[in-house]
Amino acid sequence: MAGCGLLVASVTSGCFAEPSAMPTVRDFLIAWEVGNYKAAARKTTGADRNAVAAQLGQLRRQLDAASLRLGLGLPVQPGGTPAKAITKNGDNAVARFAVKIDLGENGQPWTYEGRMRLRRVDGDWKVIWDPSIIHPRLRQGMRLAVLTEVSPRAPIYDSDDKRMLRNVRTDIVGVYPGQLRDPEKTLEQLTKVTKIDGGRKLDTERLVGRVNSAPPERFLPLLTLRHPQGVAIAQRMPQSSGLRVQTIWAPIQSNAAPELVGQLGPATADRLQQVGAPYQPGDTIGVSGIQLLLQRWLAGTPTVRVVAQDPSGRNVQELRSWVGQEPQPVRTTLDATYQDSADQTLARVPAPASMVALRPSTGEVLAVANNKLTGGRNLAMEGSYPPGLTFGIVSAEALLQRGLTKNTQTECPATATVGGQTFSNPGGQARGKRTLQMNFAYSCATTLAQLSTRLDAATLMAEAQRFGLGKDWGLTVPAFTGTVPKPRNDAEKAAIAIGQGGVRVSPLAMALVAGAVDVGSWRPPYLLRSPQDPSSRFPAQTLPSVATSDLKDLVRRSVFQGTARAAEVSSGGKVSGVYATATYTENGREKVVSWFVGSRSGTALAIAVEGHYNAAQLASTFFRGGIPAAPTGASR
Repeated sequence: MAGCGLLVASVTSGCFAEPSAMPTVRDFLIAWEVGNYKAAARKTTGADRNAVAAQLGQLRRQLDAASLRLGLGLPVQPGGTPAKAITKNGDNAVARFAVKIDLGENGQPWTYEGRMRLRRVDGDWKVIWDPSIIHPRLRQGMRLAVLTEVSPRAPIYDSDDKRMLRNVRTDIVGVYPGQLRDPEKTLEQLTKVTKIDGGRKLDTERLVGRVNSAPPERFLPLLTLRHPQGVAIAQRMPQSSGLRVQTIWAPIQSNAAPELVGQLGPATADRLQQVGAPYQPGDTIGVSGIQLLLQRWLAGTPTVRVVAQDPSGRNVQELRSWVGQEPQPVRTTLDATYQDSADQTLARVPAPASMVALRPSTGEVLAVANNKLTGGRNLAMEGSYPPGLTFGIVSAEALLQRGLTKNTQTECPATATVGGQTFSNPGGQARGKRTLQMNFAYSCATTLAQLSTRLDAATLMAEAQRFGLGKDWGLTVPAFTGTVPKPRNDAEKAAIAIGQGGVRVSPLAMALVAGAVDVGSWRPPYLLRSPQDPSSRFPAQTLPSVATSDLKDLVRRSVFQGTARAAEVSSGGKVSGVYATATYTENGREKVVSWFVGSRSGTALAIAVEGHYNAAQLASTFFRGGIPAAPTGASR
């Protein structure tokens, strides 16, 4: 504050027309600001000094204020004339002061002009006590309160603008603040009995502030939980606690792709650190997936009103308001038909399984599915697995660009030594020479390992980049784009060529690889139409037409005649793709992942199953709408 609007702690008597009243005004404001309410009350004419001190202290309490700053005089506007801070008229005076209140989580700082009347009594100046000193519109018996108006959370839609959340029975746990005998005790008990997601805790101190600043006679929601969780909490609380539970139907559970769409939950102390102001303890916020990533977009921000009200709560005067941001819906590219087919396909798999289906001509993600055994993780987009021979799509493209063709004669020995390292073919040795197309179709690892010597490291790395592996896709939602280490020698280059040697990918990354072969160009994926994923504006990368034409024949032959033939379906277009298994070590344990990566009629997909499983057969199930042709579970 400028001029006579300086903070009271630094005010000098030169600012005032009548210095004799200044010490009283200064001492009163300083004591009020620092919370010494009894000292402030002694500077007043109030008959009941304790009542005056209590009313002064209630300003912070009733607004749940983070801080209070008081300054003599008012800020001087540019070009304006400073107003007198104290105007004297005989034994009476009027002091003007500025109030600045930091409302913390309740909104932006609130500033207003305050006034107090003074009278000289026996030679000493005293502040004539009146509640209007706290705020000019406050009268005896009135209090301040903060009204927080939260708009309904916006929905998440699929590509057909159908809601992806469904109504479920929901418990709203709350209180009537004015009915609580001991708010602090009640809220401490609530925090103790409430167990949220493995022990997350509510912020009791902030809950107390929220209750104290709320209108006493209105129901204040504190928690929104799936029924009967709220009822169970209320039953663990003492009957005298004042806790209330209202059960309603609310759209808080996802219909599909829950790992992607995300979950809603109460704003615990640690979650509030993620989403920040203006959300408060207990508020329903996104705790995972899109619900968390786009919390502010979906929930908006509340409208906050500071009001003065009489004890009945019926007569309310608005003193200041801050209009919040309206919630906005999220629109995704997910297709309900594809998503349902993917969910049904994986539901029967007795191991962690995930898959992605997409439209390679545009990059639109059509389905993101994870079965229950993935433990709520979005492995379809964020999983990290070795691709095994499905990476042979990338290696074969590089070799075809170097002059090989699908008809190039190649060998498939049981073992092959490259750069001093021996590689084995899971299917054993094939007699004589066969075309590259046939050895690829039968997943001959030693063929690709030997042919890798025709590629230099830079070429192999460039090809991985051409298929988008390891690149920034520009997605809003987290996704693992892949890791392809640069080989330092021929042995490492051969390992990478067959999808080993530290190569890691996600199902989404491999679905993009399959899609690039299908349409002849690689596009980054996009999942959100509103707000729009930046990746939807990225240009496509065209693959060399001659090499890609032969590559299409390689992946088609694998389904028509090779190891991926279980993916074939009798109608709806020809399926192309690669089946493979890969061994890796995780947390000291050896594990296996089974893959199918392929496409049909403009739809690309990748399926990963932890363990030995016929992933090609799952692809066939997916293309039939999630209906298996035969009992599933057969391992290769």
